[in-house]
Amino acid sequence: MKFILNATLVALTPLAFISCNDQTSETNTESVSTAEVVAKPYPLETCLVSGKKLGSMGDPYEIVHEGQQIKFCCDGCEPAFKKDPAKYLAKLSQQ
Repeated sequence: MKFILNATLVALTPLAFISCNDQTSETNTESVSTAEVVAKPYPLETCLVSGKKLGSMGDPYEIVHEGQQIKFCCDGCEPAFKKDPAKYLAKLSQQ
């Protein structure tokens, strides 16, 4: 009896993960595509918060804020940006 139960669980477990991954990837693809089409491109080659060159700390971290693509050197810069977005967005208007 235990053998049948274990065999069934082993056989069905991967199916649960496959169905979850399919749904998640479709949702993520749609939201990213929409953001890329709507957002104004980020004009700087540096992080909006720290001023470091993008890519110097790995892949840049990107968000869309009110239709504007924003890039940071890392995800740690996003909280500082969200505290005072106007301060950092002023740097973009100087470009």
